[in-house]
Amino acid sequence: MSADLNWFKSSYSGSEGECVEIAIAPATIHIRDSKTPTAPTLTVTPTTWTLFLATLD
Repeated sequence: MSADLNWFKSSYSGSEGECVEIAIAPATIHIRDSKTPTAPTLTVTPTTWTLFLATLD
C-alpha cells in the first residue's frame, strides 16, 4: 500500500536527510522516516494526527 501513497516532507525538514514524511489517505495518515522509506510505517487516524499537531502549537 505505501507504494501507492503520495509522500511529502515538511517545509521544516533539514537538508541532511533528518526528516519525517507523511502520506494522507482517506481514512489514515501514514508516517515514515525519510532515511528508510522501505521500513515499516506508523499509521494513525486523522483525528489522532490532528490532536498530535495541536500539541505542537
